[in-house]
Amino acid sequence: MKNIFLAALMTMTVMGVNAQEKKSWVNNVKLSGYGMVQYQASNQEGKEKNDFNLRMLRLSLDGRILDDFYWKAQIQFNGNTSTLGSSPRVVDLFAEWQKYDAFRVKIGQFKRPFTFENPMHPIDQGFMGYSQNVTKLAGFSDRAGGHSSNGRDIGVQLQGDFLKNGNGRNLIHYQVGVFNGQGINVADVDQRKDVIGGVWVMPIAGMRIGAFGWEGTYARKGSWDENGVEKTGVRSLPQHRYAFSGEYKANDWTFRTEYIHSTGYAFTKTMNNTNDAASTDCTVNDAAGNKADGFYALAIAPVVKNKVHVKARYDLYRPRAEWGTSKTQYEIGADYLFHKNFQINVEYARVNDRSLATDHNYNVFDVEVDFRF
Repeated sequence: MKNIFLAALMTMTVMGVNAQEKKSWVNNVKLSGYGMVQYQASNQEGKEKNDFNLRMLRLSLDGRILDDFYWKAQIQFNGNTSTLGSSPRVVDLFAEWQKYDAFRVKIGQFKRPFTFENPMHPIDQGFMGYSQNVTKLAGFSDRAGGHSSNGRDIGVQLQGDFLKNGNGRNLIHYQVGVFNGQGINVADVDQRKDVIGGVWVMPIAGMRIGAFGWEGTYARKGSWDENGVEKTGVRSLPQHRYAFSGEYKANDWTFRTEYIHSTGYAFTKTMNNTNDAASTDCTVNDAAGNKADGFYALAIAPVVKNKVHVKARYDLYRPRAEWGTSKTQYEIGADYLFHKNFQINVEYARVNDRSLATDHNYNVFDVEVDFRF
């Protein structure tokens, strides 16, 4: 792990230094990154925890070519190197043509254009983790059974802003992309693409109201039992999703809410490694049903502007779109910014999980220290 980290760091540094040599076609190349360390305790019956955790380290290199093109490469390190979900891996690798505000083209591996929260920086989204509905229905630890992909996929996307008001501020944003549908660092399996897109309006400064749609499949190549008959080949599970989102962010205040609905079955086992049995197990989890939904609403308020904040979030996820399976987190917290690039966050969550056989309620306490460079 140490050798991999040092090699990657040295490679990216050398690339950054070389690229910053006097070349008129390469501009503003920079090396940056951030780290997140965590302490978390939970008293959930049978799953008690009391852990220090290296949650994430990311290094990125980005820049411009011929002014009109932006590019970025980003790698992530955290924990075990043997799995897709935790090993050092490429999370972003893309180029985008940005000549026109109203029409930009991005190609490579990057965030899916689904929900407001998905593309947010892990520190800037404000809480100890992304909301449950975004985590399960936007391609993080997706309910369909895909490996952890941080909300990303491989594909091409069009996006832009247009319809300026009298102050020169754009009122409408759109984005639509075509993706493999398999998550990061994995080739397409069924040769069927996901189409994901969204549009939002910005009627006043700081406010946006949007809607998103997702039509696609998640597939595996392997074997499964169907009515007592063993079958092999590629099995595709259609996924149909939509989301409604709203946000107001001004004067260091933030209010955000999103509802996501999903229709589509999931594989029984989550894939963590392309070489393990789960990667070829095409058994469908009929018990999980084919519908799920979730909703969250949050507020972040400044106590001292750009220095100290208090926050609260209501976070609900229903893995079968039924109240008997719902998991609700009631969260409160605060953060303190020692510097714009260094902060500490403290959070408490009361969890009500109706899917548990006994003791539906438990507590989670979380402390994180985040830094950027």
